[in-house]
Amino acid sequence: MNLGLTGGTGFVGQAVLDQANARGFSIRALTRRDQSSRAAVEWIAGDLSSSDALTDMAQGCDAILHIAGVVNAPDAAGFLEGNVTGTQNVVQAARKAGVSRLFLVSSLAAREPGLSDYGRSKQLAEEIVRQSGLDWTIIRPPAVYGPRDTEMLDLFRAAHWRIVPMPPRGRTSIIHVEDLARLLIDLLQSGPELGERIFEPDDGKPGGWSHVELARAIGRAVGKPVWVPHIPAALLAGAARLDRLIRGSKAKLTPDRARYMVHPDWVVDKKKRVPEELWLPNIVAVEGLSQTAQWYRDAGWL
Repeated sequence: MNLGLTGGTGFVGQAVLDQANARGFSIRALTRRDQSSRAAVEWIAGDLSSSDALTDMAQGCDAILHIAGVVNAPDAAGFLEGNVTGTQNVVQAARKAGVSRLFLVSSLAAREPGLSDYGRSKQLAEEIVRQSGLDWTIIRPPAVYGPRDTEMLDLFRAAHWRIVPMPPRGRTSIIHVEDLARLLIDLLQSGPELGERIFEPDDGKPGGWSHVELARAIGRAVGKPVWVPHIPAALLAGAARLDRLIRGSKAKLTPDRARYMVHPDWVVDKKKRVPEELWLPNIVAVEGLSQTAQWYRDAGWL
């Protein structure tokens, strides 16, 4: 398969390249910076605002996998530019290049667009894809973890100090990046009967994880017993403003993120599960979290 890929230099994208290379894909991948050569990957210079680069990326491809997006922005305009306008540009490039199949990696946040600018932008991006006239599939991952991840790194670092502050009581699903990447490649190799569907994959744990369960599992992965205080919404919002003040654009706990973190239910919808005959998660969270903690140690991040 010839695949056009956005987001190939990111956390999920790198795992997708590993899986795609193992299955003999030929890939045209968008990049904003020079990249080291990689077997069966042609790097196309440009970003989601570059129509010419996107059309070049799409040329000769059987499908496009759109992973790239904005997870952190200073305001709503930043999310709209990265996630909505960017997706619109990908759709237009697919049409120009004659590519009929489009796979969008979205987010569970799209289910609750009223909670955050991020969720709203993801919901709008999904709507663009659904109205595109293309053969589309949307994948909404829950919290993704694994080697190279920077989004959940702070939780592992907190566990090292035996205290993992969490949002008010609620539940969430998680998925290891390698399982997610394998799913994306499986879907790319599937037939048209799975078109025009939204899938919400996870690690297979029924009912997801309570915040306390997840924090304690991360603690065990780090090798430390942890205290798990629940942070009230108002205090979490204050901490987000402080993180923005201290770390600026590198802040992980932003005011926008704090607004959707307090939502009590980020568990995948059973009605949107991937058919078992196509895909099942391989990585048990206990093993995956331990593997991730070890990778952080080896990389000097933990």
